Amino acid sequence: MAEGGSARPSPAVRTRFAPSPSGDLHVGNIRTALYAWAWARHTGGRFVLRIEDTDRSRITDEAIASALEDLRWLGLDWDEGPEIGGDCGPYQQSERLPLYHEWVQRFLSEGTAYHCYCTQEELDAERETQRSKGLPPGYSGRCRTLTAAQVADFEAEARKPVVRFRMPPGTTTVHDTIRGEVVFDHANIPDFVIMRANGYPLYNLAVSVDDALMRITHVVRGDDLLASTPRQIAMYEAMGVPAEDVPVFTHCPYVLGTDGKPLSKRYGSASIEWYRENGYLPEAVVNYLALLGWSPGNDREDLRLDELVELFDLSRVGATPGRLDPKKLDAINGDKIRALGVDELAHRIMPFLQAAGLVAEPVHPDQARLVVAAVPLIQERLTRLTESVDLLAFLFVREGAFTVDPEAAARVLTTDAGPVLSAAYEALAALAVWDRAAIEQALRQVLVEKLGRKPKHAFGPVRVAVTGRRVSPPLFESLELLGAHRTLGRIERALEADVG
Repeated sequence: MAEGGSARPSPAVRTRFAPSPSGDLHVGNIRTALYAWAWARHTGGRFVLRIEDTDRSRITDEAIASALEDLRWLGLDWDEGPEIGGDCGPYQQSERLPLYHEWVQRFLSEGTAYHCYCTQEELDAERETQRSKGLPPGYSGRCRTLTAAQVADFEAEARKPVVRFRMPPGTTTVHDTIRGEVVFDHANIPDFVIMRANGYPLYNLAVSVDDALMRITHVVRGDDLLASTPRQIAMYEAMGVPAEDVPVFTHCPYVLGTDGKPLSKRYGSASIEWYRENGYLPEAVVNYLALLGWSPGNDREDLRLDELVELFDLSRVGATPGRLDPKKLDAINGDKIRALGVDELAHRIMPFLQAAGLVAEPVHPDQARLVVAAVPLIQERLTRLTESVDLLAFLFVREGAFTVDPEAAARVLTTDAGPVLSAAYEALAALAVWDRAAIEQALRQVLVEKLGRKPKHAFGPVRVAVTGRRVSPPLFESLELLGAHRTLGRIERALEADVG
């Protein structure tokens, strides 16, 4: 019986994240990366980043660069890997092909692997026969014991062989930190291809060789890869890896979408890039993903990255699939936004204001000061950084481009609003000092006390006329930042638009 992944203390924990980036990384990928990273940091070990890119028909350099940027954005630094190097490199599988060829030749010479000349048509026919007899489909092993004459005949037909690993008899018990002991009968695991006819390795060969040579002690990955584990343990044995050096396995359950189905790359909000573009803080995404299958205990939900490192334990990763909850993520993101300092939040929202064309690139010092001054007005209202664009657009838009939302105008700038705006204009134009206190005193005195309007009906028309929206930062502070000239000009234009 082969056994793999038995728990053991290790003074030199080495975890890894090994994506095959054919597009944007999604939250399922990143959650396993986060757990592997946190365990390495918690134990004082090393976190290795390895790119599985042997299938260059799917994987692009742009996707690899994007994956690295996603990890950096989240704060998941690596100790060995692309752009850093290390003692176990290279860290892209496409640069490790000679290593895989070397091990395949060793397996062939020792008889733990063999050439298979079966065509795809023959394999398909074999599987169809198995199905018709009610047998589970799988390779029969027909090329296990080819004679030299049979090989010569196949070579004469110009058949290009793949290399199959010879699965030994017996069973493998995988000790998984989440599922406990999982026993696999080798009778149900047919010999599997480890190298294509074109000389490129398949997953089970490359991952086994890489994890062994990179001395990986803990493998954290998705539940869908549990079934491949006995194949990899068999390859460790064929490589001569001692049982005590086989990695500890943690197979995390799926992350489900809001529809209850496993996430795929087609699921828009599963992409880490989507969260970046839609105004989520990296610390909020990390906090949320950490809790999507793991708990620090005591119903605690607010975690900084350093606190996650301190508290993280693989044994607390649960067996129940996590399910995306946008409302919970928004709540965490809002809390993280409110915890930022004013200067830091201004720095975080600046790229969104620039992308919207409201702030110059590079930013002008006057605009930078205005953003910092405006941040306290919106910080309590923000759930996502992207919301700052609509809330602050009125401060930065060119006067010639300023518009009032038609729906807001229809609901608020009615006939009844004319006297309000006229009175507000006269009161504000008479101010000798333009600050929040003076603005508030003038507007309350003329609109509430003299006109007898309730605050909602008194200030609503001014808000829409000046900000263009029914929802805006606090009115008096907004007018102070906008300045007297622009404020009065916008009220005047609203009056000229035949309000009242």
